[in-house]
Formats: sequence, C-alpha cells, structure tokens
Amino acid sequence: MDDNGPKIPAAKLASPFLTTPQAADFIGLSDRTLERMRTKGQGPDYRKHGRYVRYHINDLKAWSIAHLHCATGV
Repeated sequence: MDDNGPKIPAAKLASPFLTTPQAADFIGLSDRTLERMRTKGQGPDYRKHGRYVRYHINDLKAWSIAHLHCATGV
C-alpha cells in the first residue's frame, strides 16, 4: 500500500474541477465563506455538475487576479 491514501482514478487527479473545500483551500478562504459568497453572487464562477458544485481552477485564478489590490484605500 502506498502513502498517498486511497487510490483515486487518474482522470480525477488530472481534473481541473475542484470541490468547494478544495477551491476554498486553493484561494485561501474557509469553505463556509466561499459558500456564502456563492449564494450572494460575490465569489468565483462555479458550475453545477448535476447536484454538485464545482470550481474550475482557471475561474479561481481569474477571480483572484480580478481582486488584486496594489494599495489600501485611505
């Protein structure tokens, strides 16, 4: 048995789609904060795959770049 935990199909490892906990970790937010932002229409774009919410990694990167700030407001 390897140290990588349960075996995950190769297609899933290569998938650009992340679950809410994975997406939240990727952009440095809590799961709950990302969920609240989604319900208010303030968070990154997401997709519904059946009943599941998935975030594409490129959408997360684009959202992060769009929220780049160079200085705080005075």
